Amino acid sequence: MARTKSWEVSDAFWEKVEPLIPAPERDPNKTYKRKTGGGRKPIPPRTVFEAILYVLRTGCQWQALPKERFGSPSAIYTHFSRWQRAGFFLALWRAGLAEYDEMEGISWRWQSIDGAMTKAPLAKESVGRNPTDRGKKRQQAPYSGRRAWGPTVNSRNRSKPT
Repeated sequence: MARTKSWEVSDAFWEKVEPLIPAPERDPNKTYKRKTGGGRKPIPPRTVFEAILYVLRTGCQWQALPKERFGSPSAIYTHFSRWQRAGFFLALWRAGLAEYDEMEGISWRWQSIDGAMTKAPLAKESVGRNPTDRGKKRQQAPYSGRRAWGPTVNSRNRSKPT
């Protein structure tokens, strides 16, 4: 039994996603006529969606998309940008939340998010020193009465008389 890849879209999921995909933008004042055999055929929306999921799941760059499987990476990125501007991903997220709310229920009264990923810039005064630095002594003054460390003779002029 073949295992489904994490970016492959099942038929049941595609039925929910397909109505949300925005229609291509066309100029109403222009007439479009495709010549037979002229140019490349458009990439099917399902393939574009799978390519976007591939980038999201694997973390690869757009230019690293397998051309044999998904087609031109720049065309996929163009579709991604257009869909993002049209609000497709927001609509997909909202539809997923609504379906999950119907299935499991979401406690909308109490939600918590923690996204602190950096140091607090003003916390030094209230928190104190870093725990890893607490055992270290501050800069110490040099001992009085001793000379600074260093060779007494200039190493380049060792053989020359002074």
